[in-house]
Formats: sequence, structure tokens, C-alpha cells
Amino acid sequence: MKIVLIAALAATCLAGPALAQQPMGPGPGPGPGAVAVPAASKAEIVAAIRKAIAENYVLADKRAPLDAALAKGLKAGRYEVQDQGELIRRINDDLYAVAADKHLQLLFDPAGSAEMARRGSQRDDIEDTPFFKAMMRARNYGISEMKLLPGNVRYLRYDGFGWTGEESQKAIDAAMAFLRDGDAAILDLRTNGGGSPEAVKRITSYFAPAGTRLVTFHMRGATSDVSTSEAVPGGQMQLPLYVLTSNRAASAAEEFVSHVARLGFGTLVGETTAGAAYRNEHFPLPGGYVMSVSVGYPELPDGTNWEGKGVAPKIAVPADKALDRALQDAATALAAKAQGPRRTELEWAAALYAARVTAAAPARPLAAYAGRYGPRTVAVENGTLTWQRDGGIKSALVPLGGDLFMLEADPRSRMRFTGEGAVAGVTIERTDGSSTPSPKG
Repeated sequence: MKIVLIAALAATCLAGPALAQQPMGPGPGPGPGAVAVPAASKAEIVAAIRKAIAENYVLADKRAPLDAALAKGLKAGRYEVQDQGELIRRINDDLYAVAADKHLQLLFDPAGSAEMARRGSQRDDIEDTPFFKAMMRARNYGISEMKLLPGNVRYLRYDGFGWTGEESQKAIDAAMAFLRDGDAAILDLRTNGGGSPEAVKRITSYFAPAGTRLVTFHMRGATSDVSTSEAVPGGQMQLPLYVLTSNRAASAAEEFVSHVARLGFGTLVGETTAGAAYRNEHFPLPGGYVMSVSVGYPELPDGTNWEGKGVAPKIAVPADKALDRALQDAATALAAKAQGPRRTELEWAAALYAARVTAAAPARPLAAYAGRYGPRTVAVENGTLTWQRDGGIKSALVPLGGDLFMLEADPRSRMRFTGEGAVAGVTIERTDGSSTPSPKG
């Protein structure tokens, strides 16, 4: 049985009721930009939701309370709203109040609903359809960005564990080949809402020995064990790996970070994950809606899972600081093994990333540094000091403390302002040991 997150989840990303848990009273009609509820009646939609939950929900003791909450909302007229988004919010709030399950949610996806309705009982196999394959190809199977960062740190942003078989496997293998050539790697899962365990297995196989037991899935009375692949191109990687997390990272993303934490092949940096462990199926409803229903659960080798609690990072920082914090750690570790200008560059890079994580105070007001320094102009713009050579590209200067600054995008150069009292000049220092002084004009 194949159970995946599909189109309505926007790149396999959970957008659950945890984001809007406060109950809402009856609202007005659609406002500007609102989308009207399709022709299907509220009673039809709610009846279909109740049926999907009664027949499939993973926690049998929650089925009756969930049914009662929906029946109560329908009878009270709570769902008699014209705005589609408001209807979804109210139903999802009622479901979350009973089950606190981030996989249990109503979604609006006419194309996905129609495709599942057309396939009938074969909806489990939607990932084998041209519909799903085209959607995953357009999203590059969740691989959103790859880039080279200072110090030969390879960065991969992965927004969803998309899986279509051979096509997605090739995309993952190509991404892993890019990471392999780095001196360290960063896998960014901060906006990853989940996807397929097959994609989790493929990526984990690059970092854990073949045959390593990963997880057991319990699905409607049946169990299935998942272990790492027998072989991946190039074998397992040994480079330092940092995995960025947030409270939006959910489901399959949390399975992966659970393996990172348990097997120790990487360092988690960021926030505790969403806490959405259950496995879900999607059911087509009247009016173009889709109901995501939890139908199974995972069990890690230690007998636990991450439902309701998430996975905590080793290095805890706000999600928007996670990349810089990981880069700081990577640059510091790489610098300890480097020599000469490369060591200096990595140490300077670590200082730059540290200043991005925790701002350093300059010795003087920013306006004191503004002015002309030979062919270069230093200015204050929107509370930031900028640096620009005549005819060149403007760059922000990041304060490192005292009178020392560094170009935001270039850890190989830094600017040391000089002068007692008023600023008299600046010296450009470079990692190769050279320097260029310029008086203030």
C-alpha cells in the first residue's frame, strides 16, 4: 500500500489546523479575494468526512468523538459560511480540538479530488499516475535549491520527500552526488511537510550502512519493516552533515530527522519539529474537497515515534537563524583542520555567521563610519552600513564588534575602521594577508 501526501498539500507540505487553533464564530459572507464554497452542500461535505473518519481513522477510540464534533457543528450552523477557506478552518479546528492530529484535515484540491474519484479504490497508487508524476516533476521531486557556500559547504533545500519511483530516485541521486563533493553538507528541511517513506529510505541510505533498520509501519492491522537500501551510487557519505529543522518540518521529514538523531550521521540545527507522525490517506469529497485521514502509525526501533512531541534539535536556534548557525559550526570545524589562507578564510567565515546569529555591536554609531574612502563609499541605508566601490555592486557590512566589519557575501575580506575619536580611515584586510588602507575623504 502506497500512502503519500498529494497536490492539495502544496509541495507535500502540511498546513494543519495547529496554525489556527482558536475557535471561530459565524463569519460574514466572502470578502475581497475570498473563494466561494462549491456547489456541494455543507451537509454532503460533512457526511463524507464523517464516513471517511468512521471507516479509516487510526485511533478507534477517537472516531465517535470526532463524529460527534462534526455533527454538533453541522447542527449548530457553524459550517454555514460562504467562504471556502473559512469552512476549511472551522472544520479543521473542530477536528483538531478532539484529536490534535495534524494529518487529520480538510483540504481543497479539485484536481486531486477528481483524480482520486476517477481512480476509485486504486487511490493508494496515485503516485504511479501521470497526474502525480507530472506534479512531482514540476516540483523537481521536492529538491528546490542547491548551492555552493564558502568553504566548499554544499547546501540542499528539500521541500518534500516526493517519490515516483525511478524518476525521483534519479533526482535524489543527483542531489546526493552534489553534496558528496563538499567538505560539509547542509540539508534544509525547514519547509518540508513530508511525503513518502521511500524517499526517506533513499536519502538515509547515503548516510547509514545498507540493511540498517529504520522504521516499522503499522497499517490497518498489517506491519511492514523498512531498512536502508542495499547500495547507493558511491556508497555511504562520511562528510559532516547538518540538517536544518523548524516547527513546520513534519511527517516524513520527521522520520528522516529521527534517523539522523538516532543513528548520529548528522547534526540537527533549528527548532523542534511539528510532531505529526501518523501515516495518512486522502479521500475525495463532494465539491472538489479532499479529506486527509490518518490510517496508520510508525514505530522506530526503540518503540517510539514523534507524534505530538516532534524531534528536538541538537543545536536549538530560531528557524530563521538555523542556516547561519550550521554554517558557523561547519566553518569552525573545517578551520581546525585547515592551514594558511584557507584556515583564515574559514575562521573569518565562522565569525561572519556568528555575527548573523547574534548581532555584534559596533564601537560607534553607524553614521560615524559613513563617507568616502578613496574610490569607495560607505553609507547608512535602512539601519545597515553599506559598502560600494565606484561602479561596483553595493554590499552590506556586517559588524563583528568594535570597528571591524565584514562584507555580507564575502568572508575573504573585512574592513577595519581606524581613528581616535572620529573615524579617519579604513583598512581592507584579506585572508591572504594583504591589506589596503584608505583615508576618509
